[in-house]
Amino acid sequence: MAKVVVSAGICGFSAVIKAKKDDNDKINLKITSPCEMIAKLGEELKSVDWTQAVTRYLTQSEVYRASNKHVFHTACPVPSAILKAIEVEAGLALPKDVHMKISP
Repeated sequence: MAKVVVSAGICGFSAVIKAKKDDNDKINLKITSPCEMIAKLGEELKSVDWTQAVTRYLTQSEVYRASNKHVFHTACPVPSAILKAIEVEAGLALPKDVHMKISP
């Protein structure tokens, strides 16, 4: 099981994403967050076909299409973190932390 913990930034919210591949090449997701938008996203993204989530174009990704319906902060890092968890669990990437340093 892949797990990603996100501290989203100035909003003060965090999210925990757990991804587990099943026998049918689906990735089962458990997304928890005190952010109402991310909680609603987690309700929709309970199971995804990783081939539909990890696509060449962002607008075709199942994760970003669902995010477009629920997450009204374009710069939210959580959708990207969901994709990172999916990539690791599907064997498409090794687990490696991602960092952003933001300065004025």
